Amino acid sequence: MRSYHPDLTPPWKRSAPVPEVPAEPDLVVEEVGTGFCGAVIGCEAGTVTLEDRFGKQRAFPLAPRGFLLEGRTVTLVRPAAGPARPSRTASGSVAVPGARARVARAGRIYVEGRHDAELVERVWGDDLRVEGVVVEYLEGVDDLPAVVRDFGPGPDARLGVLVDHLVPGSKESRVAARVTDAHTLVVGHPYIDIWEAVKPSSVGIPAWPAVPRGQDWKTGVCRALGWPENTGAAWQHILSRVRSYKDLEPALLGRVEELIDFVTAP
Repeated sequence: MRSYHPDLTPPWKRSAPVPEVPAEPDLVVEEVGTGFCGAVIGCEAGTVTLEDRFGKQRAFPLAPRGFLLEGRTVTLVRPAAGPARPSRTASGSVAVPGARARVARAGRIYVEGRHDAELVERVWGDDLRVEGVVVEYLEGVDDLPAVVRDFGPGPDARLGVLVDHLVPGSKESRVAARVTDAHTLVVGHPYIDIWEAVKPSSVGIPAWPAVPRGQDWKTGVCRALGWPENTGAAWQHILSRVRSYKDLEPALLGRVEELIDFVTAP
């Protein structure tokens, strides 16, 4: 007969049970021991592989109480066989099943061109609909101060603007400096064109080529890569390779998140 040995550990010293969470693809967690935070990209027997937003990958054992999920300690377990519903949006945010689009806010996010708008929609579209944020494109920022005046930003109608090639000394930086409205936030990325904000590895090229000054940049890229000189078709190819935030450069990710936070602030 097996003897019974009661647990004499005082209740206040016992570890509270933690939930077991299947390590589904795209689930974003933090490993407790190292602080490494990333999305699940694979789960073998006994280990899980995470990839952070910079593309770095690390494998960790599926140890009890080994991870944090949205600040809570959890135990990751190997997921059951079969298809799983996505738990994250393309931007890495928690997906809200059945969430309806919110009525559009008075505030807006403006981007320079159609390609910028399509890329933002591709990665942040679900988040924007839940928050009621509309993205519009300007076809350039030369008249940005007048655009801001015409919009008339206010406490309940904030305006965020994403500018290409916002680096010291550029024409874009001089235009942006003329916008001083307290309810407008102008931020930018360093790339000549939004195409460059897509990681070359995601597109299947070693790097974005350098295009000589004076040439149309998009046409020059197509020519250097040996693509047909059809910039519309080239963009559709590039956009098709973007599946989530992991396909974009951090310099763009941070700026778009900053704009969304600005226009949705209470």
